[in-house]
Amino acid sequence: MLSAIRRGPLSLKQWQNASAVAYRSSLLSSLTRSVPQTTVARAMSVHHGESAIRPEPDKVLKEIADYVHNYQVTSELALETARLCLIDTIGCGLEALRFPECTRLLGPVVEGTIVPNGTRVPGTNYQLDPIRGAFNIGTIIRWLDFNDCFLAAEWGHPSDNLGAILAVADHLARRGQPLRVSDLLESMVKAHEIQGGLALLNSFNRVGLDHVVLVKVASTAVVSKLLGLTHAQTINAVSQAWVDGQSLRTYRHAPNTGPRKSWAAGDACSRAVSLALLIKKGEIGLPSVLTAKQWGFYDVLFKGKEFQFQMPYGTYIMENVLFKISYPAEFHAQTAVEAALIVHERLRTMGKSSDDIKSVRIRTQEAAIRIIDKQGPLDNFADRDHAINYMVAYPLIFGELTSNSYTDEAAADPRIDSLRAKIHCVEDQVFSVDYHDPAKRSIGNALLVELNDGTVLDEVVVEYPIGHRTRREEGTPLLIEKFKRHISRHFNEAHQKKILETVSDKKNLPNLAVDRFTDLFVKP
Repeated sequence: MLSAIRRGPLSLKQWQNASAVAYRSSLLSSLTRSVPQTTVARAMSVHHGESAIRPEPDKVLKEIADYVHNYQVTSELALETARLCLIDTIGCGLEALRFPECTRLLGPVVEGTIVPNGTRVPGTNYQLDPIRGAFNIGTIIRWLDFNDCFLAAEWGHPSDNLGAILAVADHLARRGQPLRVSDLLESMVKAHEIQGGLALLNSFNRVGLDHVVLVKVASTAVVSKLLGLTHAQTINAVSQAWVDGQSLRTYRHAPNTGPRKSWAAGDACSRAVSLALLIKKGEIGLPSVLTAKQWGFYDVLFKGKEFQFQMPYGTYIMENVLFKISYPAEFHAQTAVEAALIVHERLRTMGKSSDDIKSVRIRTQEAAIRIIDKQGPLDNFADRDHAINYMVAYPLIFGELTSNSYTDEAAADPRIDSLRAKIHCVEDQVFSVDYHDPAKRSIGNALLVELNDGTVLDEVVVEYPIGHRTRREEGTPLLIEKFKRHISRHFNEAHQKKILETVSDKKNLPNLAVDRFTDLFVKP
């Protein structure tokens, strides 16, 4: 380079070439210098790499597959409760079709598509592939927050799984597979048990995840069997459900509460069907999807904790499921609504009204405070049906609480927010303990109302909602009346009579073909 400078100035290209040669020479020299062995030892560490040996499937996966494939449902109580749950859930779906916010989400992805032997959606004339069918059915079931419920460390609505179960079973029946209503009932019992069993001691909400992860897992498991998957394939399918992207619970809480909470279960049902079908096509699973260090569900999403179980899978959840019979309200507020209606009647007999109320104290469970105790403006339907002070204020004023009570038109009455501002919640430790007690599963609320003139009404305490197992005898006739109301808005009297006769025939209903059952509820 010096000799080049002595000969005269270099061109830009010559300068760049010379610089590159010099850099390479310098780099080579540095790499070939002798380095003391002790320095090498200090600078390097040994890493053997991750083991590529696939482990045995996680115990949780195997136990779910064992239950789905090997357990025989013989409990008469579970199967009868499943029958009630089946008709109630379809009724809730039919009721949701009165709301355009729901119906605009339904139908095929591409308008006008009709799938041969496709899933029929109750209350509509849609004929869809089972994945889209599961979304449609799951969405109408859940839209009004009026279907069943099970409350434990995690909350949820096990009948959400019917979205996947009915979509797959109806599609298969229309293709000639001899599936009967008995298959629906067994699948429902097992889906309830898987979702509820996982919910008993494991709180997904405390790590920010929504309970529809359990709908996805339970639905994947039971539709795997309906689709003819083997025990090993069911393990693979359930592993795919756990590794799938899970929903954040924020859409159920202020300030983000919105209608996604009403179609989240439908989305979980459609994902479950999709994943099971992928496994049927030969996709493999992830054996340590839960327990894999660093990358598994426990470490990534569950703070490193493994799932805990209170009891083996059986029929406990279906036998103890909670029906929403009288009020379309988030379940932790059901007994509060019942108490509010009692107070409303007391005020009426006293010649007074909600205008005379100075304050309302609600004694409730810890879960209710964490989920539905909201202050300030409520933006939409979904916000209101998850706000305990709204669900108490409305019946105190009007003496009722229906699906229409949450609309923008209903909420515009200024008396509602005025009374909401006078309502506050406090936790009752006994209610919180009894809420988790397997022998009780109570959902207690108590209302203490003070009037403007200083009068304090006797506290109204309701520990068990009418949909609770302890009130099943009282609640069942009312559940049937609820179903009658829901079908009356869609079918003429003759067809209503046919539906009621069919679903009330306990002897023959289990033997009815699934597609013939679904046909009872579809529109021409």
